[in-house]
Amino acid sequence: MTQEPQGRSDGAASTVQKDGTLSVTDNRTGRSYDIEIKDGTVRAMDFRQIKVDEDDFGLMTYDPGYTNTASCRSAITYIDGERGILQHRGIPIEELCEHSTYLEVAYLLIYGHLPTEEELSRWVYDITHHTYVHENIKSFMDGFRHDAHPMGILLASVGALSTFYPEASDIDDEEQRNMAAIRLIAKMPTIAAFAYRHSLGLPYVYPDNDLSYTGNFLSMLFKMAEPKYEPDPRLEKALDILFILHADHEQNASTSAVRTVGSTRADPYTAVAAGVAALYGPLHGGANVAVLKMLQRIGSVENIPDFLETVKQGKERLMGFGHRVYKNYDPRARIIKSHVDEVLEATGKESPWLDIAIELEKRALDDEYFTSRKLYPNVDFYSGLIYEALGIPTEAFTVMFAIPRTSGWIAQWMEMLRDPELRIARPRQIYTGPRDQRYVPMSER
Repeated sequence: MTQEPQGRSDGAASTVQKDGTLSVTDNRTGRSYDIEIKDGTVRAMDFRQIKVDEDDFGLMTYDPGYTNTASCRSAITYIDGERGILQHRGIPIEELCEHSTYLEVAYLLIYGHLPTEEELSRWVYDITHHTYVHENIKSFMDGFRHDAHPMGILLASVGALSTFYPEASDIDDEEQRNMAAIRLIAKMPTIAAFAYRHSLGLPYVYPDNDLSYTGNFLSMLFKMAEPKYEPDPRLEKALDILFILHADHEQNASTSAVRTVGSTRADPYTAVAAGVAALYGPLHGGANVAVLKMLQRIGSVENIPDFLETVKQGKERLMGFGHRVYKNYDPRARIIKSHVDEVLEATGKESPWLDIAIELEKRALDDEYFTSRKLYPNVDFYSGLIYEALGIPTEAFTVMFAIPRTSGWIAQWMEMLRDPELRIARPRQIYTGPRDQRYVPMSER
């Protein structure tokens, strides 16, 4: 399989075009085919024409984990993993964290542009006034054991929202889609905070509409007997930035799950519940928990060299390093790292793990073994330290991830519905089992 050469080959400067054709020769039959290249991509279905004979199904592509398969066209998030670039609607993540709030970024993801002052004011108002959940949700959550995992509670509760808003199943109605977006972004922190309080046996704290999005969430988490909870502005800001950094990250496992379920024309609450379910997995949403446990196992800065040796020997894993997409320093990790000290100062806590994390990063990035393997810190390396400083138990770290990712899930779901090429997701398989077996009666088994 060879691509036709583009431009000149005499050593002069040449221009390589992204569009063109791919000439393929099937050595089984000797026949050649021209496959269209568009946006640097070939369509898998174009290979179905390559057959040995008319009865042949046609050539399929095999890609476990979809490591090199594009399932959609999207204008939401751009990632250049080689250069460590992350942009939402073309705007660098660094600029969004510096100048915008999470709710601004959520609007940007969903509607394609940063809101005007009037649009943002209305957006914030609508979300603020939809933070309450139906009292029956509280009763539903009370049915879980006190030690139920918060993600299990969140998963079930988000799925249950579809029964409270059956009109959301009319996914062709733009107003219903917009209302679902508002409700999900507004209610996710409330459900998450209720799940957290449930695990501690504490009474639920209702939303406070006088507070910011993150300030209200902190109030629902930590308010006790005081008449009014006053969040520390430093914690509000740090949490807001964490939410921006987790808002969307292209076609990851949970986003793909939302799109897959959404392709069946399921309602948005059900589709987002699928995203929560995928995020529940330790290889996706639980990575920052694994980082914190790793730092705890290391125990002290003095133990780092021995730990790195065990990693090289394959006896340990360097959690929080490396990424399926990034082959450079995750830009989100740089931003989070700059806020860890601020959070520790605001909470008045000393993290025994921060010094270990900083020294571990330094030594790993000075070691050719890790850099040659493109193992650089990712977003999970420092986020767990901030959540721990806030007093969030490790079981709830993934819940903290799910809150901001909701805006990305909704943006992806809305974009998917507008895709003229949308089809129900239905991957193919390569069958490897037996065929034409004789049925064995019970008496002969």
